[in-house]
Amino acid sequence: MLIQEDHVDLDTPIGVMRTFIFRPVSEGKFPGIVLFAEIYQMTGPIARTARMLACHGYVVAVPEIYHDFEKPGTPFEYNEKDTEKGNNYKTEKTLQSYDDDARACIDHLLTRDDCNGRIGSVGICLGGHLSVRCAENPEVQAAVSFYATDVHSRTLAKGMQDNTLDRFAEIKGEMLMIWGRQDPHIPPEGRQLIYSELIKADVNFTWHEFNAQHAFIRDEGYRYNQPLADICNDMMFELFNRVLQLGVREPKASDKQSC
Repeated sequence: MLIQEDHVDLDTPIGVMRTFIFRPVSEGKFPGIVLFAEIYQMTGPIARTARMLACHGYVVAVPEIYHDFEKPGTPFEYNEKDTEKGNNYKTEKTLQSYDDDARACIDHLLTRDDCNGRIGSVGICLGGHLSVRCAENPEVQAAVSFYATDVHSRTLAKGMQDNTLDRFAEIKGEMLMIWGRQDPHIPPEGRQLIYSELIKADVNFTWHEFNAQHAFIRDEGYRYNQPLADICNDMMFELFNRVLQLGVREPKASDKQSC
């Protein structure tokens, strides 16, 4: 499938947010997906992920989450300096600004002529957390989170007292949660807390833990694990294709079923 790459500048309460759009060239209407990047904004691995999604028949919106601090079109490098900068911005940006960004992307997708109104989200690292928060919007029918940081510790955004765990009950779509067991950023007790809170909130979710490091999905760097990344991408497309393309959701564990 041929794809087209462009960008739009979306208005948010604190200014313009550059948002990259990846879409099939073919005519028609497609589900929309908000793709949340790591702390590095638009990088090669994120662009390749967006292209992969677009090639499967999705309109993909990738927001620059640090538009509060950087001019439009500013990617970060995978180095110590930009890692420190990205981590600092992560706790300088307000929680409301993160949520306003997600809302702006959802609203944009819903108004596009090439979007059929079915919305999903996916994110990696910091973006994994933002994908979970995005799923707390009622329009999001399917969401994928790759090793979401700061959920268990409630340390996202300015003040480092986020309420993501408290809002799990607002998630109405189906979730796919993926983790690395050797990830130092989300220890076993942190993953257990998130799992328990999802159960308590009666969220419809699937949970997978792999013997892998943090950033094992990213196709650059020494931690990349291609065999596991392929498995995870297959699971992501199983969810998105089933829910967003076919409109079929699996029942929650709490739903009564007959044999």
